Amino acid sequence: KTLHQLAAPPRLYQICGRLVPWLAAAGIIALATGWVRGFGFAPADYQQGEGYRIMYLHVPAAIWSMGIYAAMAVAAFTGLVWQMKMASLAVAAMAPVGAVYTFIALVTGAAWGKPMWGTWWVWDARLTSELVLLFLYAGVIALWHAFDDRKMAGRAAGILVLVGVVNLPVIHYSVEWWNTLHQGSTRMQQSIDPAMRSPLRWAIAGYLLLFMTLALMRMRNLILLMEKRRPWVSELILKRGHR
Repeated sequence: KTLHQLAAPPRLYQICGRLVPWLAAAGIIALATGWVRGFGFAPADYQQGEGYRIMYLHVPAAIWSMGIYAAMAVAAFTGLVWQMKMASLAVAAMAPVGAVYTFIALVTGAAWGKPMWGTWWVWDARLTSELVLLFLYAGVIALWHAFDDRKMAGRAAGILVLVGVVNLPVIHYSVEWWNTLHQGSTRMQQSIDPAMRSPLRWAIAGYLLLFMTLALMRMRNLILLMEKRRPWVSELILKRGHR
């Protein structure tokens, strides 16, 4: 009952609005801290020299490209099983951010791989499965916009999200299951110099907070579009007009 009350459109719109400024500020601080320390003060790598610094762009994007999809899967399952409209709306809110993160991961990965492999792209298991993830995000976005009926759109997008979940373990374990050019997972353990590891953690946290900020902002817009004929939206517009 409490969950359904929190998921009521007016209440959820209000909660998102309160969270956005705090998440945005925290995200900016975390990203600035990670990038300034990573690009400006972390030591050069003994093998890759200065080129490894693209890690501070690539690794957080790669991690959260999968993390966002996993969150979408939870929301899609909730929307399909318990028929919660706001859960389906959350899928639509998260998908564009996930697509951008996946695109960033692919582009920065190609830039990082060029000096290492001598080519921008190889049909490596990790790279190919990450590209499939981008197509899945694009498919979810396309399905959401393909139907005028929001319930049907949410159902179609949710089904695709759940089907695509099988790609996540393929991405994660591909370097262990197959012989790939892609290096193993970048683990924040003692194998990474602490001066490199700490900025990476800040960047990872910053990407997460940025995702949450953008997703909640989009969620608010989608709620207004879905509820545009409701009295509370009209009242909200009138209040803003008097300011």
